[in-house]
Amino acid sequence: MTLAPQTAASDIDPPTHGLIYTTVSCLLWPALFVGGLIGAYFAFRTTIPLLWFNVVYVAVVISISLAERLMPYEQTWLRRDGETFNDFAHTLLNKGGVQIVAAIGTSFPMAVATVAQPMFSPPSFLWPHSAPLFLQVILGLIIAEFGLYIAHRVAHENLSLWRFHALHHSVERLWVINTGRFHFIDSLLKIALSQIPLYLLGAPLPVFLWIGAVTAFVGLLTHCNIDVRTGPLDWILSTPRLHRWHHSRLLAEGNTNYGENLVLWDQILGTYYNPPRPSSVNIGISGKVAKGFRAQLTQPFSAKGRRQIIGKAPKPTDVVPPVLQSDIARLARKLRLIHRK
Repeated sequence: MTLAPQTAASDIDPPTHGLIYTTVSCLLWPALFVGGLIGAYFAFRTTIPLLWFNVVYVAVVISISLAERLMPYEQTWLRRDGETFNDFAHTLLNKGGVQIVAAIGTSFPMAVATVAQPMFSPPSFLWPHSAPLFLQVILGLIIAEFGLYIAHRVAHENLSLWRFHALHHSVERLWVINTGRFHFIDSLLKIALSQIPLYLLGAPLPVFLWIGAVTAFVGLLTHCNIDVRTGPLDWILSTPRLHRWHHSRLLAEGNTNYGENLVLWDQILGTYYNPPRPSSVNIGISGKVAKGFRAQLTQPFSAKGRRQIIGKAPKPTDVVPPVLQSDIARLARKLRLIHRK
């Protein structure tokens, strides 16, 4: 039994619910996010921080999974799609593996920087080590987010990279388990563009750890199939509402909201999209992604696989959202009337 209605809900114009449901819907997203960060804080204070962080991570995944059953945003997304094993495998072996390698690698570039910095750089150190850790993490997030934004946007606008990123967009339902459904090439590009600038600036290890924690929990929560209302948070963080627009089949909606944690760069560079209507549940791609896990890894490397992934060119109706289509049609009718007069 679920608490949610049969149709998709909206953050901006939600259907009528009881006070308890509405309160939970407003508080659940920030509660899960802050709860995960509090758990990360205590995990990072232990002698085995990565182990305890993963315990916290699994606890948040379980909490989200339960909430998805109790108050789903889209009822049909609760149905099995035959991709659960592949979603787990990509999360653990591709995105998870790349993240582990990146985490292990943070100490090596900093060790090199310690030796090379005095030889090749000015005496003044670029990173504000004297600032409070909280401010360092905010600065690190903004810098890393720019790299993530560039990697994400290029992956949508360049077919050579889209063939890898399409795996993530091939899902036809959003839920917590397919959060990490990424091809390893896609993950490597994001890691490189987001972390290398921080290495070069001399950011300390705690900054990397906290950026990883924020990214992990925001990632889980952007994909969750929960009827949450994030309101003003939509202007700052990547939320489920914004990410559903990003997964839309319509290019004018899908090629927006590239921010992974923050939507700052979307706001600045004109790709922020959040119209006052229910966010899309018509998600997926025009191409076709292979079914098996190994086939999904190898498909982008063959000419036939690339053609399958890219699929047919979009129709004009796939490029312009329905709301704009109706506006354009009304404008065309008015122009014809004016011309007749």
